[in-house]
Amino acid sequence: MASKTFLFVLLQTLIQYPQLVGDGLDEATRLRVELRAELLNREMTRLLQELEQSSLERTLRAWGALLWAALQQEKFWALVVVLGLLLALWFMRRRRSRQPDNNGEEEEVEDREDHEDFAPEVEEEATVENAMRWLLVQLIPWPVQDLKRGCEVTRVLIDNFTFVFGHILSNSFHPVPQSALGVGSAFEGWSTREKDVVYSVLVPLTPPPGHAFHLEMDTSGQLPGRNFRVRVEPVCTCTREQQDENVLCFLHHPEEEQRRNEEPSLLHTLCSGSYLDVDKTARWFYQLVRAAWVALPQAHTWHLVLLPSSRSCKFKVSRGRESLMVEVLFGVQEGNSDIYVSSQPTEALFTPSTMWPETYAVAEMKFFRHIARQAPPDSWHLKCLQLLAHALLGIGFSTYTLKTIVMHLLNTIPVSRWGRRQFLRRLGDALEYLHGSLEEKRLDHFVLGNRTLPGEIILPPDVKAAEPLNLFHRLAQDPDAHTQAMREYHELGDRIERIVLYGH
Repeated sequence: MASKTFLFVLLQTLIQYPQLVGDGLDEATRLRVELRAELLNREMTRLLQELEQSSLERTLRAWGALLWAALQQEKFWALVVVLGLLLALWFMRRRRSRQPDNNGEEEEVEDREDHEDFAPEVEEEATVENAMRWLLVQLIPWPVQDLKRGCEVTRVLIDNFTFVFGHILSNSFHPVPQSALGVGSAFEGWSTREKDVVYSVLVPLTPPPGHAFHLEMDTSGQLPGRNFRVRVEPVCTCTREQQDENVLCFLHHPEEEQRRNEEPSLLHTLCSGSYLDVDKTARWFYQLVRAAWVALPQAHTWHLVLLPSSRSCKFKVSRGRESLMVEVLFGVQEGNSDIYVSSQPTEALFTPSTMWPETYAVAEMKFFRHIARQAPPDSWHLKCLQLLAHALLGIGFSTYTLKTIVMHLLNTIPVSRWGRRQFLRRLGDALEYLHGSLEEKRLDHFVLGNRTLPGEIILPPDVKAAEPLNLFHRLAQDPDAHTQAMREYHELGDRIERIVLYGH
């Protein structure tokens, strides 16, 4: 009786609502209408359960408010979709109500994902929910730029630069750039893909002949995280001197070596004192890029614009309507591991030019590559991270915070449960993880001190055994910052809800 009364009220409202005329809706508007209708369906399902537990009058008022919101948001098509879904749900519930109740005992479905094949009624509800999730991906404006192509173009470009650098720097005493490693969101496949994607690469530097790099950890505690200085030392090349008469040992014949070579040693060019200087290295790399560009095959069809930066080398290449923003970071590898010290800036307002923060970007990139090999073709784990990052625009949380949370979840929730059907659930898991971390004022770094990483990710012993870095250390020290973070958490939740509901 209650269901019939509700349907009567719905039909009456539908008839009284003025129908708009026109040639129809465009594809984007139609998808937006259908998605909102499907999201309303989720709320309707909840209200149907409430209908069994509360008075008819209270529930009908809620339905009326929900319907009125739909009427205000979209055109007549929304009502058609809503009505169809309501009728489908009503008949589904009516059919289930006629089935035997097993002597009053109801079988509880603990995990719809694991038991959907054994429960026809759950499968029917999942079909409606599946349709909603399909509309979700059609509605949300996932950017169209092809990240894979951008990464490939960037990789080929930097490899060509490195090849030319090898000829320019032969017989010199400057650091030797090695093959670049793609890092960051674009190479991990989840970039928010706004108007300009930044393709970040890490170029490892090795010392020139007659020199060695030694990493010294900063123990002053003035900068957050683990930071190092790269001490440059002359090393003995007397053995090589015996084989090549043109080589003299910097360690044993420094004055004679400098007289014979027009170019001074690395200690006199890119160092401040005995330590490799980030700013000087960046300026040197800019000059290399400018000098090498004319020798690259891309120079015939692409246009190069160098951009200002103090601790990296940024440039933009463009061809017609296609353009790429590239940022080159410099690093020194820690042993044979996937951990480097790099030229990236720290969280501090001022980072000394001889300070090289430890970076875990290569290890994180390899983790996403590991997940991609295990994930089914329709996995949505990257879309989940992409949507979270997109919602952060204008909010105080960094994308690295949300990336850390998703990596923790990927390391604990089987990758088979990150498909399209579990998309909203995984979004909820990420928000719950963020909320719990804010309440505890602690979010552990994903790589540092993590002993559960895949074996293919190589960590130095001190990194593996280190105490996990608390990314929310500032919140534990500043009550005002913690209060602000809690407000921004609620704002983030509201924004994600709006994105899901309205696609923006």
